[in-house]
Amino acid sequence: MKTRKLVFLAVMIALAVVLSIVESLISVIFIPGVKLGLANVITLIILMTFSDKDAFTVVLARLLIVGLIYSGLFSNSFWISLAGGMFAIVSMILIKKFNFSIYGISVLGSTMHMVGQVLAAMTLADPALAILLPYLVMLSVPTGLLTAFLAKKVILSLEDKFVYFA
Repeated sequence: MKTRKLVFLAVMIALAVVLSIVESLISVIFIPGVKLGLANVITLIILMTFSDKDAFTVVLARLLIVGLIYSGLFSNSFWISLAGGMFAIVSMILIKKFNFSIYGISVLGSTMHMVGQVLAAMTLADPALAILLPYLVMLSVPTGLLTAFLAKKVILSLEDKFVYFA
């Protein structure tokens, strides 16, 4: 891997970590446990401009780092985040192969993130949490659209810069 690309991915991971922590603080104010998905803007940018492997690596690194410094590695919160993140990135990688738009990829990723989190929470805490899934899925559509909109804006503004990382 070229040094320039490695440094860029490291910066993107750091940015995703910061966004993840900031949005955790914001979610407490509005709807506890529901986030805007700002860290997923970074995931979408990498998924759409770099390889699937790079996007997976960025997501996994973000989840591990946030788990280490914020929520506690191997806590219930970590496992719930990991499940959501893995459901999201795997589904986004798979649907990307069918040439869906960035909006479709993002909404599916947001939805699958909620599904993964609820399944993990049901396993770790209480199966009755399944009742939250329809509401969380409804919230995942606008957050997925917002994430895609922001990611697309960044990609379009930096489009010529990504050539240097290939």
